[in-house]
Amino acid sequence: MSDLRKPRISILYCSQCNWMLRAAWLAQELLNTFGQDLGEVALQPGTGGIMEIRLDDELIFSRKEAGRFPESKELKQLVRDRIDPDRPLGHSDRK
Repeated sequence: MSDLRKPRISILYCSQCNWMLRAAWLAQELLNTFGQDLGEVALQPGTGGIMEIRLDDELIFSRKEAGRFPESKELKQLVRDRIDPDRPLGHSDRK
């Protein structure tokens, strides 16, 4: 990644539904995979069954729209495709 500002990921999760651990696990997966290529991964508590993941200001996953939670592999691919499309993800690239 260049010297430009590094991307920020935010995970907005429903605290009423006790989804903090799921959100934290997804954040950990992203940090383990992308490490220093990310500027920040933020957890934001919300309500109403929300689980939304944004890369900077772009919504890249919505539980409401998808009707399900994101898979770790899927989320890594969504982030990779936006910040470093040529980056191999090892087993996360396999079908």
